[in-house]
Amino acid sequence: MPLVTKTRYLGMVDYLVTWQAMKDFTAHRTNHTPDEIWLLQHPSVYTQGIAGKPEHLLYRNDIPVIKTDRGGQITFHGPGQLIAYLLLDLRRLKFNVRELVRKMEGAVIDLLGEYRVDAERRIDAPGVYVSNAKIASLGLKIKNGCCYHGIALNVDMDLTSFSAINPCGYAGLRVTQTKDLGIDDEIEVLGQKMIEKLQIKFAEGRNI
Repeated sequence: MPLVTKTRYLGMVDYLVTWQAMKDFTAHRTNHTPDEIWLLQHPSVYTQGIAGKPEHLLYRNDIPVIKTDRGGQITFHGPGQLIAYLLLDLRRLKFNVRELVRKMEGAVIDLLGEYRVDAERRIDAPGVYVSNAKIASLGLKIKNGCCYHGIALNVDMDLTSFSAINPCGYAGLRVTQTKDLGIDDEIEVLGQKMIEKLQIKFAEGRNI
């Protein structure tokens, strides 16, 4: 039986500090360490995945670019974006990476569905989309059967910073956010709903 997942509400946290904390948590966890979900926001930063191509940064501005160890290409994090980092023992949960990605996407789709917003996943590009505009991006690092990094949901942020990149490596990809879809709930409310939806998906086990 999987241990109960702990939730930590961290507020606005520097990306590098959080990334190091995730690596430290994963390196020191044991078979008995409870899984955790961290909810937070980051100050403005571009992050480039481990296989990221530099040409997807279209021009430099005053926002720092950090090469990180998650999968995927380049994306933007900033205030008003809800981030859920998942620190999970996949062996204990008996999920493979594909299953976990589908559960993450499904949690966001179900969350938006509560507000009567139709969202979908795409086979060719992980994440969640509304009318072909990306509203949530995913990225994971798997180490010794455990994962970290997670989901970023655009809530109420400055979307113009995405114009300096090909989001997630796709030229011309539009982005959207919950505020522009008529969802008025604050980021804290959406964070709690995100936790609930993720917990439901995890409890479903391998039935996806």
